[in-house]
Amino acid sequence: MIGKNILTLRKIWGLTQEELAEQVGVSRQAVAKWENGESVPDLASSCALAELFRVSLDDLVRFDDQDTGLMIPPRGKHFFGSLTVGPEGQLYLPEKARTLFGIHTGDQLLLLGDEGRGLALLHQRDLIRFAEAAGIFPPDDQS
Repeated sequence: MIGKNILTLRKIWGLTQEELAEQVGVSRQAVAKWENGESVPDLASSCALAELFRVSLDDLVRFDDQDTGLMIPPRGKHFFGSLTVGPEGQLYLPEKARTLFGIHTGDQLLLLGDEGRGLALLHQRDLIRFAEAAGIFPPDDQS
């Protein structure tokens, strides 16, 4: 999987094998072997690749576009795949999204919309934290 991801990211970034090799500090042959699955980069090279391509090391190593049909997301961004809308408009959030963002049964989420940019979900606690930080809501007295 890592070889395919290196090849995909190299092409997205418009780099030749030679250019990538130079930036990571390896030979062009090493890059070619990674991309065709003959070998895998060592940890230092993997970290350099993840940094260069601005993706997480985990996604560089494990990302499988079969899951989502999308490319590797930038570091800190996530593609969770498609959601199913139930007969009454229910959305079923993938477990990975619920776990990452601490969403549990009964939590209150805000659905925001912009006709030009789309929909966004925001956990109610995050809106409250934002409002407190902006001075809109004073934080609860904790004394």
